Amino acid sequence: MSKKARCATAATVAVAATLGGTVAAGSATAAPADPTRVTTVEGPVRGAISGDVRTFQGIPYASPPVDDLRWKSPRPVTPWSAPLDARQPRSACPQPSDQPIAVPGTNGEDCLYLNVTTPAKAAKRLPVIVWIHGGSFVYGDGATYKAAKLATRGKAVVVTINYRLGAFGFLSHPGLRAPANLGLQDQQAALRWVRRNAAAFGGDARNVTIMGQSGGGYSVCAQLASPGARGLFAKAIVQSAGCAGKDGSMSVKQAHDNGIATAKALRCDDVAGADACLRRAKTGDLVKATAAGHEGYRPVVDGTVLPLAPARALATGRFHRVPVLHGSTHDEMSGLVGAEEAMTGKPLTAEGYAAKVEKAFGADAAAVLSEYPAGSHGSPGATLAAVLTDSEWSTAALDTQRALARHVPVYAYDFADADAPYFKGFPRPKSFSLGTGHMIDLAYLFENDLFEPLNERQAGLSDTVISYWSRFAHTGRPGGHGTPAWQRFTPRDAYVQKLASGKDGIGRTDFAADHHYTFWKSLQR
Repeated sequence: MSKKARCATAATVAVAATLGGTVAAGSATAAPADPTRVTTVEGPVRGAISGDVRTFQGIPYASPPVDDLRWKSPRPVTPWSAPLDARQPRSACPQPSDQPIAVPGTNGEDCLYLNVTTPAKAAKRLPVIVWIHGGSFVYGDGATYKAAKLATRGKAVVVTINYRLGAFGFLSHPGLRAPANLGLQDQQAALRWVRRNAAAFGGDARNVTIMGQSGGGYSVCAQLASPGARGLFAKAIVQSAGCAGKDGSMSVKQAHDNGIATAKALRCDDVAGADACLRRAKTGDLVKATAAGHEGYRPVVDGTVLPLAPARALATGRFHRVPVLHGSTHDEMSGLVGAEEAMTGKPLTAEGYAAKVEKAFGADAAAVLSEYPAGSHGSPGATLAAVLTDSEWSTAALDTQRALARHVPVYAYDFADADAPYFKGFPRPKSFSLGTGHMIDLAYLFENDLFEPLNERQAGLSDTVISYWSRFAHTGRPGGHGTPAWQRFTPRDAYVQKLASGKDGIGRTDFAADHHYTFWKSLQR
């Protein structure tokens, strides 16, 4: 080494010693890490920080399912090197626009994106909550559900995902050379992305909770029974979806019948030529041909992605053995009944109530009318909402909890806030209170523009519910940290936690008696 070089080295050491530093490379001049930039396995992404929340939106977790990849299983993304701008959400998956929960203007099929929300302050090994949105497998997206409060109060990494919907994600047709359940496969691809990348965002890839409501809840039921999801999650939260009884799945024949109807709407009547015909169809035409509403598409018991219907999987114990938090809203069907009154301006009469029960229940109508007299819940409209809730939702909820509890830890709830918010801008019925209807529990968990803002009392319940949900994600048990006790549901003790605001709003409820469980089971014999 030259004399000049030796002098320069000595000077560097002297300066470092004077500053109390070391001579390790970069120690004196390294800039603090940029928390808005994260390097994923696929490439770097740049998000945003607002207050105590850090967000990354529109991150691709699979290749765009376009052109030759339409109706193909999800493929890996092409890695990138320049930072990806992740400050805005990307397109939702194509869907009809006839429902309030629809995301408009989504005609492109490039939609397999997810969004990550974390506390702004750096952390490690936080639990990861993966949200699977509902919408009858036809509507919705992940970005609609903003998760700032769930991430910060819950001290969790929250991932909300898109997955292919309607004809793009769940079409089955005897002439279409395509695997079934592409939407479920997309969800699994997103979970594999989480396994690869959770640590980069401060999450623990070994502590992932999948969580869904309605169609998303039925998706969780399906993932519990799907071999492809093995090892991808450690806990499950199912909201307003029964994994037993009416479990949200359909047979191959049912799916083929629906698929043939879709193909005919596109003039693809010839089964032999259906594959080529359907693949030529434009995105917008497929959306128009999609069976809108709530019954056209479901996970298919195909023998591969879903070997058994979820109800059968639970009954035989052939599902992933993880703790489950499961429940429903107390008034699931109040919105449907209330909307009819709000649109017509006419409350349901006792005679109208009897006619609707007779139409819905046929030979069992007399028994239903005896069990639920028209005024038993305050008004005919409220009574009809209770009948439909108890028969279609509550009975399946308790069946699910009992089936799960034979094999895994279960925590059950009934979300029963008597004066909950409602869909923003939608009129309420005048003859009865809506209570907590279908989807309304989500107003307490997410910031979502669909719902009216929470008042102070509702915000307090939101704090408690988020504490329960996030504590479950952390430990597999929802109680603790100052929240009211919540006991486990067991085969011997069917403990169900009531979730409501106000004095005595949270605690044990007799769910079976409240929702006439014994009566409805007697009709099934």
